[in-house]
Amino acid sequence: MSLTKLSSFRAIGKSVDTVRMNVNNIKEALPPVGDEGTGTSKALDDQPITTGRPLEKGMSLSLWLQSVRNNPLLNHRTTEELPKTADVVVIGSGITGSLTALSLLQSSNPPKSVVLLEARELCSGATGRNAGHCKPDQWRGFTKYKELYGTEEALKILANEQKTWEGVVQYIKEHKVDCDLWVGKTLDVLMTDDVAAIAAKTFADYKEAGGDVSKIQVTIDQQEAEKISRLKGAKAVYAWDASNLHPWKIVAHINKRSLDLGLNLQTWTPVTRITGSSNNWKIHTDRGEINTPVVIHATNAYAGALLPETKGAIRPCPHMCNKVLPPSTFAGSQSLKNSYAVIYPTGSYTINPRFTSDGILLFGGAAPNQPKLLDYVAEDQSRRIDDSLTNFEPVTDAVKKLGTEGFEWDNPERGSEVLYDYAWSGIIGRSADQVPFIGAVPGKEGQWMCAGHNGHGMARIFTCAPALAELVLGSTWQDTGLPNCFQVTKERLERHLDAEAATSLGAKL
Repeated sequence: MSLTKLSSFRAIGKSVDTVRMNVNNIKEALPPVGDEGTGTSKALDDQPITTGRPLEKGMSLSLWLQSVRNNPLLNHRTTEELPKTADVVVIGSGITGSLTALSLLQSSNPPKSVVLLEARELCSGATGRNAGHCKPDQWRGFTKYKELYGTEEALKILANEQKTWEGVVQYIKEHKVDCDLWVGKTLDVLMTDDVAAIAAKTFADYKEAGGDVSKIQVTIDQQEAEKISRLKGAKAVYAWDASNLHPWKIVAHINKRSLDLGLNLQTWTPVTRITGSSNNWKIHTDRGEINTPVVIHATNAYAGALLPETKGAIRPCPHMCNKVLPPSTFAGSQSLKNSYAVIYPTGSYTINPRFTSDGILLFGGAAPNQPKLLDYVAEDQSRRIDDSLTNFEPVTDAVKKLGTEGFEWDNPERGSEVLYDYAWSGIIGRSADQVPFIGAVPGKEGQWMCAGHNGHGMARIFTCAPALAELVLGSTWQDTGLPNCFQVTKERLERHLDAEAATSLGAKL
């Protein structure tokens, strides 16, 4: 690789960082759904990107992982020893890897043997650590996606999310999956006149471009917005259908079906490296090696550990989720009836009540103190992939601020007070250009990937994972129906390649 090309990578990397900062500048555009959790930190952005395998011990436990400690699938191994060969090896047992494996196994021409390798417990990465929300972006991301990909692709991205959400709900209902499914209205609550004005323009532009706004209810009267949202100071509300669910339980259901179809699931088996060449790959683990013609990377934020060409394109980013028990004045018949995105110029919150189970509230998003978490990560780059962090005080303080000033939870007239109980961490696979990387790994025939879901996998993977399985089995990209901008290409990866990774890869060429 020439020095000229390396210099171009570095220049491109700087322009990408500028785009990332603009994405999070609410003065210019609202963040797409899922991108609320980004935030910015110059101290972090100025450093090379560190990646690696998932933490081997000491990881925090999400609400979901806490609730299934006696489930035997957590540490399931179908066979005592690893098989020496397999037709397909899938790496990563979150919803991407699990659903891709199932899609392969139930196809009309299934592989004879599929092995699913998980570095830790089943579904203990991003899927098992999110806030349990499946919220399709109906309109909010239109401006940003249009800037990046044009009007037609922006419309396709949003249409795909609606299709994905419908697919998730259909799967759960059709198979009677016990995963605490709730279907109802999610609210985007705009908290200042400025962000409300930006939202109105985005909505109008989306409608003018031919976007379907028939499913969206808009409230721009402030008094009515406060009444609907129960948030003091709300300026406008946009409402549409979304869902909450227990993500680990749906992944467990998917894997049970795959096991019945012959899947070999191996937990606590981290992949250390991959060697070989086109359609003849060797998967190395501490428990042995597996030879296979097909490797599927479903490792999301950790993709760079095995695919260095994704460093820069997919950036691991820690994120917190806060578990909150509301006061008595927001319990029982007075409990919240919707999920939320609460959007301020300085950041945004997501709120996901556990409607069909215990009523606990889960707060995510990028609260105004999110940059403090990123600055904390900048002090030690290994923290990019460290999900042991719990109860990060600055983020919890921001959640408390919303509870105090927005919902007015302090000093209830009767009953119990609000309890800010616990916060866990997870590692999000941030995409440098906002959308996932799906398809054949360039230059590595037989290797495939579906990663970089940008904190929004629940509203994308139920179409992306089956599509990847179709590609592996010989379909064309056009057959998948996915937006073209989702397809991984050499040019797309190089456009975002981290300068340090570019130097390393160049030395190997």
